[in-house]
Amino acid sequence: MKSSVQHIEHGSEILRPAIGLSLVSLLGFGLLYSSIATGLGQVLFPQQANGSLIEQNQVIVGSSLVAQNFQNPRYFMSRPSAANYDPMALSGSNLAVTNPDLKNKIEQRLVEVAQQNHIAKNQIPSDLVTTSGSGIDPHISPEAAQLQVERIAQLRHLSKQRIHDLIQQHIQLKQFGVMGQARVNVLELNLALDQLQP
Repeated sequence: MKSSVQHIEHGSEILRPAIGLSLVSLLGFGLLYSSIATGLGQVLFPQQANGSLIEQNQVIVGSSLVAQNFQNPRYFMSRPSAANYDPMALSGSNLAVTNPDLKNKIEQRLVEVAQQNHIAKNQIPSDLVTTSGSGIDPHISPEAAQLQVERIAQLRHLSKQRIHDLIQQHIQLKQFGVMGQARVNVLELNLALDQLQP
């Protein structure tokens, strides 16, 4: 009987700290930490914390962090997406450089871009025919944007110089001067393009 009581007491000595640690972990890391992190995000980076949404006439037209599929030739085209431009299905193509499927897809895109812009395939920057790691990269290179100027100028009856100038205004330089590449946000550029009058 005495052994049984000692066993119960010993069990409660082990159980009490385990329950205490579980409660501290749950409240501390599950509630307190996430509440503080969310609050700091809202205070320090409110735009990014709320999805970097872009509004026009009080209507959300997209996010500056998510690519859209612009198929109308009057607009700058985005980078291809392995996720079909779906932020809930982020993914790269996961195809190796030696994979024949990847080579076929790139060749098909080269033909399409070359035909649409009336240029040779060897003039096309790689970001117009390859997908990004996330599948929803909203940026293209300034070179990829400049390549589309002639087509857009002709379809919109605008001077090429005006569109060149618009691209220059929307180029984002390397972060801190060293990280990443110069880039252009396609959605922001297309929204600004709609503001130009022929």
